[in-house]
Amino acid sequence: MTRLIEILISLAIVTVLFLGVALVLPSKRELEHSVETNRKLTIVFDTINSLRRFDDWHPVVLRDPKVKIELSGPESGVGATMNYSSQERGIGDGSWKIVESVPRQKVVYEIQDQQRGRDKRMTFTLTPTGRNNRNVRITQHYSVDYGWNLLGRYSGLYVSSNVGEDMKIGLQRLSNMLAGVPNYDYADLYKDNPANAPRLGERAAETLLTVAAAVERDNVKVQNQMKGNLEWIRKVMTANGLEAAGPVRIVTNEFGSETYSFVVAQPVRRAGGEGGKVEGIKLEGPVEVIHNEPTRIAVMPFTGHMANLPVARDALRAWALTRGYETTERPYENWLDGIDAGFTENGRYEVVWAVK
Repeated sequence: MTRLIEILISLAIVTVLFLGVALVLPSKRELEHSVETNRKLTIVFDTINSLRRFDDWHPVVLRDPKVKIELSGPESGVGATMNYSSQERGIGDGSWKIVESVPRQKVVYEIQDQQRGRDKRMTFTLTPTGRNNRNVRITQHYSVDYGWNLLGRYSGLYVSSNVGEDMKIGLQRLSNMLAGVPNYDYADLYKDNPANAPRLGERAAETLLTVAAAVERDNVKVQNQMKGNLEWIRKVMTANGLEAAGPVRIVTNEFGSETYSFVVAQPVRRAGGEGGKVEGIKLEGPVEVIHNEPTRIAVMPFTGHMANLPVARDALRAWALTRGYETTERPYENWLDGIDAGFTENGRYEVVWAVK
């Protein structure tokens, strides 16, 4: 009996100590880590303001490569949601949802997971830094409220070793991922006219007549070569009863310091018919035929001299990558006013890059 009383007293003391310590432990925990990147502020914000590249930087994928991720809501901004499900112990099911978004400044996520606590928030704050504010400091701040959950208050003792380590790994992966995005502020291309903003589109199945060339980077020589290639294409079109199914396009192979390698391509169809795959074309000279399958594309209008198109191409690719769309094939431009106009400051184009 005496032994039982001693055990009960010991349990009572342990319980009192447990409650006493728990009551003095913080009911809320906060944690913060930062990383710096040299990517443009627009690129950094658009990447964080979307969950389409979550699995490219968040460590949950490292801990469980088989984790199932499902996106819902808008592609970016408030309401964009990512739900994940894992069979791994310690991960389980959870979600990230954007609940606040301040352009180019801050994105706040509401987090649901199996860890103890409520009102979990992950806030990303962006601060220009470095010489002439060329860099961006990404500060990730985590907060959780345990309230009167005493076990939760104890678990808060380890928040820096579990959540904190994930934050460090995630920020480093995010920085590495951003380094692979062309460093062009695509927002500058449409700040004066939102209609010039990049967009996603669909390209139908098509048939192209093409002629490839590589010439010295001299505007006159390039222009003459393009026009000569197009004449070959038009000759084949006439001989086969074909007509243009869209503007002429230039596909860039390599824009070198001394040589420009490109392909002149003309979408075609039977005269009076529909686009798509055209069979039985009799070719002449250097002309080749290509059949493209339907695909999704990123498209951006651009006005200016053709020499400025490399910047537009890189800007479009940066826009696509920040939104989680991988670019495929080679980029090209639809020369809306023809070849001669493209060698003036008033040339109009549609810059196109296939994505998946």
